Amino acid sequence: MQKSFCVFALFLSISLVSPIGFAGAQHEESLSNSVKSLMQKSVSDSAAPKLFFSSEDEEKKWLNTMSDRLKNRMPDQGLREDFLRTVHYEATRAGLDPQLVLSLIQVESGFKKYAVSSVGARGFMQVMPFWVSSIGAPEHDLFHLRLNLRYGCTILRHYLDIEHGDLYRALGRYNGSLGQPQYPHAVVGTWRRYWSYTQ
Repeated sequence: MQKSFCVFALFLSISLVSPIGFAGAQHEESLSNSVKSLMQKSVSDSAAPKLFFSSEDEEKKWLNTMSDRLKNRMPDQGLREDFLRTVHYEATRAGLDPQLVLSLIQVESGFKKYAVSSVGARGFMQVMPFWVSSIGAPEHDLFHLRLNLRYGCTILRHYLDIEHGDLYRALGRYNGSLGQPQYPHAVVGTWRRYWSYTQ
């Protein structure tokens, strides 16, 4: 009895601290030449990142708020702020809410830079390697912070466009689980619970 209780307690403690196990498996699909060209241009852009805030105070407020929430998962302040700036830049550039992208990262990889899923998805946003040959360049490393976020945001934007703005269906495509509600609900729930932000 005591042994089974200890096993249950161990399982419960692991489940409470582990990220949700939804690491994605986007499906490879044929892209029209125009879509492929747009996505290739998006992932190859090497312009210097610039954050989009109405003022320096607003930028500091957002960074401080998000940094406090991420502190337990990324203890190093410099790395944490670099990560958050990159998320904000890449998400905004793709027309996505940065807090949505943070939620997707939490669900997909638990903020682990070198996460690899059982189907080979890589990095923070769990990007499948076939995207590199489809829209990228052979030297693109999906564990590189900016490239991983660039690919992930570009892919999610592509799925949102395909689904005419339907976030739940776009998230299902991103995770390779279109039509199943668990993953979209997990991402949106995480967004509301941990990452919602009002200016």
